Amino acid sequence: MNKTFPFLLMILLSLSAFSCSKDAGEGGNSTIFGKIITYDYNAEFTNLKGIYPAADEDVFIIYGGDHSFSQRVRTSYEGIYEFKYLRPGDYTIYAYSKDSTLTLASGIYPIIKNVTIAKKQETVEVETMKIFR
Repeated sequence: MNKTFPFLLMILLSLSAFSCSKDAGEGGNSTIFGKIITYDYNAEFTNLKGIYPAADEDVFIIYGGDHSFSQRVRTSYEGIYEFKYLRPGDYTIYAYSKDSTLTLASGIYPIIKNVTIAKKQETVEVETMKIFR
C-alpha cells in the first residue's frame, strides 16, 4: 500500500467535513418569534389615534449573508410572528413602517432587528417592533 494513501484519505475526510457544515437557514429545530405593535396616527402624524397589535402584517427574515429576504410570514391577530425550523446562525428580521418624518419618497422604511441563534433547539424572542400606520 502506498504511504501517501493514509495522508490523502485524511485530507479528503477533512475537506468533506467542511463542505457539510450548514449555514443559517431552514433545516434546523430552532425558532425565532416576536411581536409587532402598531402606533396608528393621522396622515400628518400629529394625532395618535391608537396603539394596538399589528395584525396581518408581513414580517421578513434574511438568512445569514443573503441579499434578499429568505422567507415571509404574517402576524397573528395579536401581532405575533414566528419563524420555525431554523439552524444556528445570524438572521435579520424586518417589517415595514410608514415614514413618520414624511421625508422619504417611498413613504415607508424597514424596522430591522438582528438575531443570532447560538445553538440547536433554541427559541429566540425578538424585541418588540413598533411600526407606524
